[in-house]
Amino acid sequence: MVEVRRVNDRLMSIKLVVRECTLNVVCAYASQVGLDEELKRRFWEGLDEILHSIPPAKRLFIGRDFNGHTGLTTCGYGEVHGGFGFEDRNAGGTLLLDFARTFELVMANSSFPKREEHLVTF
Repeated sequence: MVEVRRVNDRLMSIKLVVRECTLNVVCAYASQVGLDEELKRRFWEGLDEILHSIPPAKRLFIGRDFNGHTGLTTCGYGEVHGGFGFEDRNAGGTLLLDFARTFELVMANSSFPKREEHLVTF
């Protein structure tokens, strides 16, 4: 069974059930820095709504572009940030880290070292 839920043009979730295994995948694209604050607020509210609709015991993966820099070091976020980031943390990165902490998520991409050319994507 496949169930697709589109919240808006920046958020979508897919629930895939194969026998007794349920996988929840969320695709998210956050508004860029400098864009309308109302768009940003609606994005985070929509993402919050999606995650609250998924039982905590279910498998969850979020493929995302949050347009935030979480920084090179963990600096108080060791439970969600693995210590392999890039440059300085910005406000968007702090929002992302707080969000991950709230939902007990781990930022897998920060959990291992990468070559310099793979630290930033466009």
